[in-house]
Amino acid sequence: MADQKKPLAPRDQGAPDYTRYLHPSMVRNYGKWKDHRDIRPGVFVHVSEDGDSLYTVRAGSPRMMSAPLLRKVCDIADRHCQGYLRFTSRNNIEFQVEQEEQIQPLIDDIEQTLGFPVGGTGRSVHNIIHTQGWLHCNLPGTDAAGVVKALMDRLYEEFTHENFPQRVKLSTSCCTINCGGQTDIAVNLQHHHPPRIDHDMINRCELPKVVGICPVLAVRPDRVNGHDTVEVVEEKCMYCGACHAQCPALEIRDGDTDTLSIWVGGKSANTRSGPSFMKLATWGLPNNPPRWPEVGEAVSAILNAYKGGAREFERVGEWIERIGWKNFFEQTGFKFTKYHIDTYRWSRTTLNASSHVRF
Repeated sequence: MADQKKPLAPRDQGAPDYTRYLHPSMVRNYGKWKDHRDIRPGVFVHVSEDGDSLYTVRAGSPRMMSAPLLRKVCDIADRHCQGYLRFTSRNNIEFQVEQEEQIQPLIDDIEQTLGFPVGGTGRSVHNIIHTQGWLHCNLPGTDAAGVVKALMDRLYEEFTHENFPQRVKLSTSCCTINCGGQTDIAVNLQHHHPPRIDHDMINRCELPKVVGICPVLAVRPDRVNGHDTVEVVEEKCMYCGACHAQCPALEIRDGDTDTLSIWVGGKSANTRSGPSFMKLATWGLPNNPPRWPEVGEAVSAILNAYKGGAREFERVGEWIERIGWKNFFEQTGFKFTKYHIDTYRWSRTTLNASSHVRF
């Protein structure tokens, strides 16, 4: 009974208390923020109901950073931000200060010490979100991070300035599963043949999981030389690579035939037209490391057409829907092919249910 008053040991499992890592001003004004506004590219301010202001400086960073570079980042936070900073889902680093006169010294330190650009807010090209690529992923057919580097070198000025009708979000994915998600412009890998099955190695895989993962039921149980294995029905296979993610014995990657495609119009926000999925813009671009010039030219063609023709506040997908896909293909110079027509067996919900097809 005497032990009942003994204090419990601190919890060492589960999610930590996130408020420990917030800037003190964010803790004081949690749930009290009245509004926010952009001050300049890469800098915005939140104002609370009590009149407190918190200024945020956003710097674009690479996704992969060394320990010495991270120490430099932390040193800047110690010098200017009481040691507080945050990383965004798009690989930006956000530094917060409470006084407006602290902004420029902070920006100078970021640019001189880190070499990172300040921007990616408002009506600009935001930092590109991407999948793991060759560094971490177990089924990449290209290097998503490398494509990001090549694109952002080309779009550097569009990140540091706000020259677009509305924000532009991009993503790159190293496989067709597209962990990069739905964005205004996305660069995704494309396979062009079914997986090649290594029947000797497939005994390392869980066959029910391999069969069940296929979204079009193209993978079926089979027996070869008296051993359980699978077969792939080529007429059904849509080359998504989901089976390869479950079993490396189904190899779908091919350095000679894999290409890149560009998709447009994805949006997660519920403003105006609401959330939307991406649609194919162009395909068959060479998987051409280390600079992927064909991809850069195609993305620039979309951005130039969007900048010149979209109305204020229109996102890329909303602009395309307004002008029509025929005009989109004419303005970007992309070829319209049979692959732009949705022939998927459940595509009736995405096509006009009439004899007139709007391109």
